[in-house]
Amino acid sequence: MRIVQAAQLIDPIRRLCLCACCNLPSDAVSALSSARDGEAAGSAARNVLDQLIENQQLAREKFRPICQDTGMAVVFADIGQDVFIQGDLSAAVNEGVRLAYTEGYLRKSVLDPLTRRNTGDNTPAVLHVRFVPGETVLLTVAPKGFGSENMSRLFMLPPSAGIEGILTHILAAVQDAGASACPPVVVGVGIGGTMESCALLAKRQLLRPLGEPAEREDVAEIEREALLRINQSGIGPMGLGGNTTALAVHAAAEATHIAGLPLAVNIQCHACRHASCEV
Repeated sequence: MRIVQAAQLIDPIRRLCLCACCNLPSDAVSALSSARDGEAAGSAARNVLDQLIENQQLAREKFRPICQDTGMAVVFADIGQDVFIQGDLSAAVNEGVRLAYTEGYLRKSVLDPLTRRNTGDNTPAVLHVRFVPGETVLLTVAPKGFGSENMSRLFMLPPSAGIEGILTHILAAVQDAGASACPPVVVGVGIGGTMESCALLAKRQLLRPLGEPAEREDVAEIEREALLRINQSGIGPMGLGGNTTALAVHAAAEATHIAGLPLAVNIQCHACRHASCEV
């Protein structure tokens, strides 16, 4: 049994928040570059993608936020089953977030949903804990802006909807989002489970390397077909038209009830930000 003091996680969370807000992962940069090459010379789509590429370069060089919306801090903690966290894990995570958003002058966007009173330090974070084999703790911070989060959807479909129904609703969610989600987007899709597990499954797919297909071939086929239909929609970068409305569709499926077909579509803007470290 390995003992990890909760306080040991404060600084890693702080560093991950700063890193994720200022550094676009290399797979996302590559996807933007590929998308740029797929747009016509002189088009609005290519111009937008050129600006997005330049923006992330400047953010990385100057260690400044990629976007003014530095999001809610969504934290995933995969805790080894042979690890004992001594202390208050949630408090440690929130302290790391508080330090990062205060010291880094990141926008504080978290407030009470009814009074609309800002908490002043971007806490509380959203914390998802999962127990896995081993004796390490894998932390991932994924700041989630709400231009795209507001466009995400949950559908409780009848089983008769089938694969075509899944594809139709994925496309409808992206079309309804239009330019509001700051495309080109990354689309996380959860299929099955229950209402709440389906939504979390969709969000976890946003952490996958862009373009990495699902392990299940039938799910990978849904990804390919959904991406094709989305990019045929013509919405394009920032809604100005073009060939690239989505950089990737990442889907996963889990067991569900005989009477249902839950479907969650979690839309992520082009700034698919996340950073991880092992403790």
